[in-house]
Amino acid sequence: MRHREGKRIVLTGGGTAGHVTPNLALIPHLLEAGWEIHYIGTRHGLERGLVEPLPSVTYHAIHSGKLRRYFSIRNLTDPFRLLVGTWEAQRLIRRLKPRVVFAKGGFVSVPVAWGAWLCRAPLLLHESDLTPGLANRLCAPLARVICATFPEAARAVGGKGVCTGTPLRAELLAGRRDDGLAMCGFTPEKPVLMSVGGSQGAASVNAVLREALPRLTQTFQVLHVCGAGNLDASLEGMPGYRQFEYLKEQLPHAYAAADLLLSRAGSNTLSEILALHKPALLVPYPASASRGDQIENAHSLERRGLARVLPQERLTPGALAEGVASLYARRGEYIAALETIGNGDGTRDVLEQIERAAK
Repeated sequence: MRHREGKRIVLTGGGTAGHVTPNLALIPHLLEAGWEIHYIGTRHGLERGLVEPLPSVTYHAIHSGKLRRYFSIRNLTDPFRLLVGTWEAQRLIRRLKPRVVFAKGGFVSVPVAWGAWLCRAPLLLHESDLTPGLANRLCAPLARVICATFPEAARAVGGKGVCTGTPLRAELLAGRRDDGLAMCGFTPEKPVLMSVGGSQGAASVNAVLREALPRLTQTFQVLHVCGAGNLDASLEGMPGYRQFEYLKEQLPHAYAAADLLLSRAGSNTLSEILALHKPALLVPYPASASRGDQIENAHSLERRGLARVLPQERLTPGALAEGVASLYARRGEYIAALETIGNGDGTRDVLEQIERAAK
């Protein structure tokens, strides 16, 4: 790949897959446009395993403290790690002289954003949730543009906000239903319910779904992506049920095979649901276990008739089975509503903002 003179970009974001996959979606398009790509992440974060193996991206590891909302003894030392990370990031950025720094979020974004500001490098942020997370709130005053998935988030940050949507991997929309059914040993005559719990899984949803299997499998075949370490050996070989820890290359085929989705309400997963036009039953993380962003995300979709919400506090095997049955009965209404919003892919609009900042 031949890079255009001086066309260099720094990407950052990490901690969870949701803070990395939009960057992964952008990378092929940036390379095609002649960008030289550098990625700043942590030494031991999930982002290193996802980005460092890419042959056309240079990965740089820095220190970063975690921004916790609960008491931990590490809260006493992490401010110093943030300061060290900021010093490391600004040294890197001063040496690289990027035309743009693009930060997707997560705690590693903070020292990189501060380092970009110290070097006067144009900074763009991306916010996937309805309300900004703590990392992006700390970085927002330093940014030129804040790209947002939700129009409410773009409005909330004032004149810097632009509603772009979330960048999605092109292969996500290229799945083949027949391949997904074959992978699971399912028949095309019976509808498929696919449960996705994110890169870490969703323990409570996994447990309730498995309790509801005798009722669910009367009507549905269940494709269960349960997260690393969450397989249940006692259910192997159960007719109409197939479980996977994690899907990568096969994920588009799994999505193509699914008639309905059961999911948490992380913003990137919701972007994929919107792009795929799949009716979904959402079980957002409760406010007691999060900052409440998933609840806001899920209810935003429900208000627009794009998904159905089952609150965690009402999650029982019976309520889950009834929610899935009701969603399936009204699937035509949800598909029609989803088709009115296009594919929801923000890749083109985010790339346009990057090019503008570079000029």
